[in-house]
Amino acid sequence: MSVSRQIDARRQNTCDKLDGDAGVKNLIGLIEKSQVFQSISGSVWCRSASPEMIGLAATPEVSLADEPVRIRAWGLPPQTLITLRAWVQDEKKEIFHSRAFYKTDTEGKVDLDQSEATGGDYQGVHPMGLFWSLKPITPYRRLIKRDVMGSPFRVHLELYPTVLLVPFEDQIPAVTTVVERWYVAPGVRRLEVRDGRVRGTLFLPPGEGPFPGVIDMFGGIGGLLEFRSSLLASRGFASLALAYFAYEDLPSFLGVVDLTYFEEAAQFLLRHPKVSGDGVGVVAVCKGAEIALCMASYLPQVQATVCINSTNAVNGNHLTYGDISVEGIPFQIERVQTHSEAMQLSSTLEDPRKPEYQDCILPIERARGPVLFCVGEKDQNYDSLFFANEALARARKNGKQNVYVRCYPGAGHLLEPPGSPFCPVSQSPFFPLPLMWGGELVPHCIAQETCWREMQDFLHSNLNPCTKSKL
Repeated sequence: MSVSRQIDARRQNTCDKLDGDAGVKNLIGLIEKSQVFQSISGSVWCRSASPEMIGLAATPEVSLADEPVRIRAWGLPPQTLITLRAWVQDEKKEIFHSRAFYKTDTEGKVDLDQSEATGGDYQGVHPMGLFWSLKPITPYRRLIKRDVMGSPFRVHLELYPTVLLVPFEDQIPAVTTVVERWYVAPGVRRLEVRDGRVRGTLFLPPGEGPFPGVIDMFGGIGGLLEFRSSLLASRGFASLALAYFAYEDLPSFLGVVDLTYFEEAAQFLLRHPKVSGDGVGVVAVCKGAEIALCMASYLPQVQATVCINSTNAVNGNHLTYGDISVEGIPFQIERVQTHSEAMQLSSTLEDPRKPEYQDCILPIERARGPVLFCVGEKDQNYDSLFFANEALARARKNGKQNVYVRCYPGAGHLLEPPGSPFCPVSQSPFFPLPLMWGGELVPHCIAQETCWREMQDFLHSNLNPCTKSKL
């Protein structure tokens, strides 16, 4: 099934659901009979627009996934509304698509670096809007790059010299172009890691090195995700994408968190000849960020830590490390909230300030190096801002000054590299319903750009002995 046919089928399903509403049905009928709809649907094109003269360019055509792309169109009638559409197919053949409406200037041009989107999936001047507003045709899918070395995401850009409210199978864009978005820079090496118990993938930047070492982890979905590590390596870090459950011969489910496993991973990274210094950085999100804070609090090898939407205490899982044994704060599953067939988990986490949970709070003041909490203000998976502020207060109370909280207004839980599509809700393994991640489209995607830059600055500053943190 073609992309347009899939979208058209989705539209037909929506119309079928509305069929019982006479008012809506009559409104649709009136619109379809109007000349405006004929223009919108592609039956009437801008007659002064010559397809041979219309141009569409995206530069660079080949880029890293975290780099900006400039999109320009020309050869159109002045002061005319057009539609720019993007779509990409992931490795599971799922289609993600977006569109925005623009008005050409007096010279018949549109430049997304300067032109405002009048409508569509977003409004305003957003040069990368077509990328971060990509959404799945199949509900609750999340765009994730699995094979970072073998192929890029090929993002198709299409121009229609009209306002395209609904796509149809017979519509043909006036001009198209394709952008390749790679998750690894030329020269980056990928090495599978099976060292003792440690499982993961090590990405090494090009060049002699040595490079600052970073351990990269994700959360409760398990398995192994590599796209952030490969981009970190492309930016000069020796990055170990570390799996800790639901991967190869690791446990299928996360039961006890044995911190010695993560210590072995840090030791492996420090032994590598391409890794500099006597300490590693850790970058992680969600449950992985909680484990990252455990590592910072107890492991001497951890020199700098970035916790993306984390808690400040051990939750759910039992933590062990030598003589240390910490029972996790039980999840209050009866408090889960459901909205439009999706689950919001933020209310299931208990308040760690309760007397019975004091021993579960992580001793952040023991951390060897600085800790940066990157927080989405609108996170619906965790009350991340509360937890980060609690960690900050504990650190200050105990005399530790190099703990920082960076809160991004309007951002949700999944703060990913710039240009990554906004994902407010998605299906997740081990859960019967999709999970709500929260956030608002434009603020979240602006936050991703800022967070990515600040995170790298923090790591470079604190893993390089010649510099100090800029925060």
